Amino acid sequence: MHTIYCSHKGFTLIEMIVFIVVVAIALLALLGVVDQANSRNVDPIIQARALECAQAKMDQIWGRKFDHNSPPGGIPACGSEEAETTAWENCTGISPESSFNDIGDYDGTTDITLDNCSITVEVTDAGQELGLIPGENNQFRRITVTANSDGGGQAVISAYRGNF
Repeated sequence: MHTIYCSHKGFTLIEMIVFIVVVAIALLALLGVVDQANSRNVDPIIQARALECAQAKMDQIWGRKFDHNSPPGGIPACGSEEAETTAWENCTGISPESSFNDIGDYDGTTDITLDNCSITVEVTDAGQELGLIPGENNQFRRITVTANSDGGGQAVISAYRGNF
């Protein structure tokens, strides 16, 4: 008696359909991860642009006098004992005006730069934040620059400036 063995050399239709479905699901998952990575690839560039805009504005403000009545070079400082004998005897405080010759003039200003950054500046008396007695609160100011760039990047920079 001869025994005949039937051997199949291929895949059934159901096995092929299951294979195609599994491969399709794996490809969709992989493409989703790649798409998400590509969309977030630009975020560091947008953040860097906002930071550069904020730093440029901070540098511009930092180069100004402390107060309208501060002499060129800041010596003697307005309100100091040495200043009492000169015309620089009193600090005018944070009083924004269009001359932008002292840091108080920038309080509350907004600006749009050439890089399409929207910049907002806030200047506040900050002596108490640094532990000074209340009468000397106006001897230090905190400058806060907030920059928003196109694409959602935001940077906030703060610095303290003293009357000396």
